[in-house]
This record gives sequence, structure tokens and C-alpha cells, in this order.
Amino acid sequence: MKKTLLYTIAGTGLSFAMHYFFFGTEHLGLNAYFAFSFGLAWGMAYFLDRDDFSLPKKLGISFVGITLLVFIGAILFDIEKGLSTVLKYSIVFVGYYLLASLRGSKSLKK
Repeated sequence: MKKTLLYTIAGTGLSFAMHYFFFGTEHLGLNAYFAFSFGLAWGMAYFLDRDDFSLPKKLGISFVGITLLVFIGAILFDIEKGLSTVLKYSIVFVGYYLLASLRGSKSLKK
């Protein structure tokens, strides 16, 4: 669980720094929200990379994370910003498992 939090914090910080330095600072709150969605997705992908979780359980937990992000985005900004994080969240999951598939163990943890 400690590594999951570390991945979440590191992913959020890295994403925020990239948005801040490369895309400008016109809306820091939105940049922080997008960075948090990236960090949460990376942390969740790492957390769900376990053999003892079934695929339906992994999908359910991932769906809870997506729903949480959409809900937060809809409250803080608008529904369009909340729904745009679904794409970002999904891209991180695909990237994580694509990297994992290149390893013999099919996991980035082992």
C-alpha cells in the first residue's frame, strides 16, 4: 500500500510539473485536477497488479476510481472536465499493462 501511495503522489507531482512548465499556468486548479487523475490512475494500476484479484474485482475497483474522478470533476468544474479524465485514466491503465505485458511475469511488480 505504501508503494501505491508513492506512485500516486509521484504521478501527480510529475504530471503537474509537466502541465505547469509546458502548457502554462492559466488554470492551476484544472492542472492539479488533471495531475491528480493521472497520479490516481497510475497508483490504482499498480495496486490492481495483483494475482489474488479476479478480473471482475479489478474492473470494479477501477470503475470506482473513474466514478470518483468524474464526480469530483463535475463538482469542481463541469461535467465535460470530469468526463475528460476518463480518457486520461484509461490511457494510463493501458500504458501500465502494455509495459507489464512486455515482461515475462506480465507484472511490473515482480
